[in-house]
Formats: sequence, C-alpha cells, structure tokens
Amino acid sequence: MIREYTAVIEKHGGWFAAYVEELPGVNTQGRTLKEVRENLKEAITLIIEANKELSAGHIT
Repeated sequence: MIREYTAVIEKHGGWFAAYVEELPGVNTQGRTLKEVRENLKEAITLIIEANKELSAGHIT
C-alpha cells in the first residue's frame, strides 16, 4: 500500500526543518534537502510503527 503525506520543509539558516501535517510527532531536520527527506521517511516509519503497537494494545 502506498500512502501519501504532506511534508512541510522550511530552511532556517544552514538547516532544513520539516514536519508532516497528517502525523503529529513527525518532525526532523537536516543540513541538506536530501538529508531532511531521508530523515522524514525514517520518522514516518517510526511513528507509524509506534502507533500500530499502541493501538494493538488498546483493542479488546
């Protein structure tokens, strides 16, 4: 399954800061655009996995 998210990337000085609107907690930074995009992919994966684990614990 392919999912699409809206990433907001802003440049602040020598760094890029980024977050994903649809997934609270997904935010990161990087020195280059490539680095911040890679970091976003990793952060998305981690948050989705954590959310799956949390929701599995609450299903009765």
